[in-house]
Amino acid sequence: MPFVRICVTGDEERPTSEQKKELIAGVTKLVGDVLGKSTSNMVVIIDEIPMENYGIGGKTVRERRKEKRN
Repeated sequence: MPFVRICVTGDEERPTSEQKKELIAGVTKLVGDVLGKSTSNMVVIIDEIPMENYGIGGKTVRERRKEKRN
């Protein structure tokens, strides 16, 4: 059974409920088509990661974006 985990930015950038539905449907179809697997038991999880919980170059994403605006 394929298991797919998608990580996206959370907070104010998080996807809408409709976008999540489209992601789940689209990824399910893509993986089923590419792997030739049944999608009836496929699992897709969307993780929303707060911008304080990951960083690039030693700074949180929130800090980096704030610096870009200034």
